Amino acid sequence: MTRRNQQTFISWRFLFLFVTTLLLNTFPVSHQIRNDVDKSTFEGSPSVTPYEDKTDERVVFEGCGGVASSSHIPVQLIIQHGYVIIDNGIVQITLSKPEGHVIGISYNGLDNVLETKNNPDNRGYWDLNFDEPRKKKESKHEDYDRIKGTKFRVITEDENQVELSFLRSWDPSMQGKYVPMNIDKRFVMLRGCSGFYSYGIYERLEGWPSSNLTETRIAFKLSNDKFNYMAVSDARQRLMPTQQDRESGHPLAYPEAVRLTNPTNPLFKGEVDDKYQYSCENKDNRVHGWISSDHSVGFWIITPSDEFRTGGPLKQDLTSHVGPTALAMFVSTHYAGETLELRFAEGEPWKKVFGPVLIYLNSAASLDGKLNNPYQELWEDAKHQMIVEVENWPYNFPASEDYLKSDQRGAVSGKLVVHNSSAYVGLAPLGNAGSWQNETKGYQFWTNADANGTFSIRNVRKGDYNLFAWVPGFIGDYRYNVNLTILPGSDINLGILIFDPPRDGPTIWEIGYPDRSAEEFFVPNPDPRYINRLYVDHRIDREGKILSSVDKFRQYGLWKRYAEMYPHEDLVYTIGLNDYSKDWFYAQVPRRIGAKEFKKTTWKIKFNLVNVDETGTYTLWVALASATYAELQVRINNENDHVPHFTTHMIGRDNAVARHGIHGLYSLFHVDVSNSRLVQGQNTIFLTQARNNSAFRAIMYDYIRLEGPSVLYI
Repeated sequence: MTRRNQQTFISWRFLFLFVTTLLLNTFPVSHQIRNDVDKSTFEGSPSVTPYEDKTDERVVFEGCGGVASSSHIPVQLIIQHGYVIIDNGIVQITLSKPEGHVIGISYNGLDNVLETKNNPDNRGYWDLNFDEPRKKKESKHEDYDRIKGTKFRVITEDENQVELSFLRSWDPSMQGKYVPMNIDKRFVMLRGCSGFYSYGIYERLEGWPSSNLTETRIAFKLSNDKFNYMAVSDARQRLMPTQQDRESGHPLAYPEAVRLTNPTNPLFKGEVDDKYQYSCENKDNRVHGWISSDHSVGFWIITPSDEFRTGGPLKQDLTSHVGPTALAMFVSTHYAGETLELRFAEGEPWKKVFGPVLIYLNSAASLDGKLNNPYQELWEDAKHQMIVEVENWPYNFPASEDYLKSDQRGAVSGKLVVHNSSAYVGLAPLGNAGSWQNETKGYQFWTNADANGTFSIRNVRKGDYNLFAWVPGFIGDYRYNVNLTILPGSDINLGILIFDPPRDGPTIWEIGYPDRSAEEFFVPNPDPRYINRLYVDHRIDREGKILSSVDKFRQYGLWKRYAEMYPHEDLVYTIGLNDYSKDWFYAQVPRRIGAKEFKKTTWKIKFNLVNVDETGTYTLWVALASATYAELQVRINNENDHVPHFTTHMIGRDNAVARHGIHGLYSLFHVDVSNSRLVQGQNTIFLTQARNNSAFRAIMYDYIRLEGPSVLYI
């Protein structure tokens, strides 16, 4: 296809595209939906439940999933001064040149689904936050950078595919202004695809100065007048307030949380809106987005792989939120803190590919025309498209040699013996057991073992890895003690692997369930003045199954309920009498005793010992699901001991309480308890959260277990 800039040619091309698009929308191409999707890939992830076809046939644009479709018109590329247009007859996108901002997306009769009241560089864009270690010592300031390309290139251009590059190269004159990285933003449109792809290549060269990358993502600001319904999972979707509602609302304890006092829709009056109420774990964050009620059009971010995200499968991050805004998050410190910054030493080289992700658009009118619930149909269709994308990962269309195709990848398989069917098994860069949750610079690949412990991890990029695992129901982390080198085409079978979870002796008592979350503990009802009705109302699917109210922990202000429940004395838990699901508060927070004054809290665990074994040492295991600038102190049978029996010192920066999370980063502590500290009869363990200068200095427990001295069997 030849590029031309003559105005007459452009006019005829637009006329051709308009007529063709009209015909396609009038006489849509349809085919039977695929029913051979491997649904086991998504077991245990309610937000990605595979689509079950409810109709005989529907429209599915064959060009998505990384495969161009010859049944649609060729992809057209139009280059003008200051902007470039890619059009495949279904979707048309306009990008600024050479900056590479998405300034327009046209679909299904809508001239632009993005917010045209925003400046052109504030509609669809890649951005990042960074700092220089030297500056960070002087202040906690971070620099924000909306990434602007300085060099535009056409990478691929034919009738089936257009791929564009918007590159910004770094040089020493930019030090202090931009992060020292070359950043190549790529946009790809395929023939017949109802959307487009984007990926980025970030690179540091040897000799470049030190820097920290704290966040990078793709953001889309959708039309405020059009998009009003948001979906993050089967249970978490609803009509949403507007940005104007937030701006006129009452600010709460931090800027992200606002109480809606005069919303345009009176149904939202009195509710709390906070973007962190819609966060999601990486393993479940496959598809989310927005729907326009008036136009029955959906806009979706589909992320088919977690390999390029930081922090592993349990890392939580933002999805979509009021704006309306839709995000593809790649790097962030949310729910983790500074430990998940990408920290580069002086001269350290590095390269990583983020994405591709699919920006997918669909229309209820193009599905079957007999819809009782367009929200549900658009959501189900987006989920189905997500499954198609996952099945086609890794894609074969990206032109960059840094993106490795399937024939350039390897595989690892084996059998992990732990007598549990839900083991998480993954490959991550070399590190100690559990280091995967703090890993940022490399790639990770995870799967779930089956009922027999058998696992297979496919499409692994070449490189050196450790095999890690953790198993719900058991404390601790597994790490295979041999480094694995993955080469193109390699297929490594590790055979049977034995995971011996940490244990020193027989269990005397336990509190909680070891799953790296505090969700099994007591989560109070919110203050009625500060609710989000999404987490109050029961949502029911087509088959009558209740989908929620789950995630009650996402309500605002739950930390305040502790002082209301325990106004004078702290929590006391008696083994054999109390039930942790009813009597163990989900977070150990300071008690508020004044407007800005807090008191440290000490929880008591009371238990009886018929006798004390004087031949050995007892063990207290404390697994934490979260910690935020906290210090856990343990005392045995004497609350007034000046020096605690054990202390973690200050730990954690994940801020999970304020961010409506039920966990942050996992940590496990082993506490030896001398038999001389215990007595026959009643004993008490005192757990003190000693940091108290903020409401959010807190810990969440995952699991606590007291073991007796080890028993030697002969």
